Amino acid sequence: MNYPTWSDLDSESIVPPLGARRAPDIGSVAVMVSCQPDINLIKLDTINPKVLPFFTSTLMIPDGCDKGTCVAGPFIGAPYGAMLLESLIARGASKIIVLGWCGAVTDQLEVGDIILPCEAIVDEGTSCNYKVLDADIPISIPDLNLTDQLADHLTDNGIGFQKTTIWTTDAIYRETENKVAHFRKFGAQAVEMECSALFSVADYRNVRIAGLLVVSDSVASKDWDPGFRKECFKLARQNACASVMAFAKKLCENE
Repeated sequence: MNYPTWSDLDSESIVPPLGARRAPDIGSVAVMVSCQPDINLIKLDTINPKVLPFFTSTLMIPDGCDKGTCVAGPFIGAPYGAMLLESLIARGASKIIVLGWCGAVTDQLEVGDIILPCEAIVDEGTSCNYKVLDADIPISIPDLNLTDQLADHLTDNGIGFQKTTIWTTDAIYRETENKVAHFRKFGAQAVEMECSALFSVADYRNVRIAGLLVVSDSVASKDWDPGFRKECFKLARQNACASVMAFAKKLCENE
């Protein structure tokens, strides 16, 4: 029998986000990168980064910029992503950009496309600990103003994108044909594993968050179409990493 988490949202956690540790303020802007290959790309373009252990991930801070843009990851799944985000917020982050990959669930998206989620359908178990969810169509929404700012940045730099609804699931190997059809009916064009939970945490903690996802594969039909080795995907990742880091730097400069 599940505990009714919706009835207990105003109660403080017994375990604080930082645990028993003291940690320095990392500044207001953080980039959460879900995939290690993208962290590697960002690291190549960062001068003398300071890399610290961060749970089972890493926290990267550019040299000489203790309160600039930090980069955290990799992470897989809603619970662990929420744990990293809670810790970043506890360290001072108030503007978070999520960079990740997603699978298309419609033929309106192709491998290498870039999307900005404007809402995420909740099909994971973490969000209910942070917000009351609609019983029919549970959704979680990013900061739409920050999302618009990111969209303007991409446009100014000639990077194409689509704003769309996504579906967040806990079970990557249970993306069935029936599930895909179901969530597509409610407007989802892509699927991934963390965004709805991260949006819920950010809303609960009253911080701003936006996401940028690169389409890596497709489950739009009954046959899976992986695109991880396609040149268009590799180029899109490079553009996404560079664009997100430039946008994060702009946010820092406008503090």
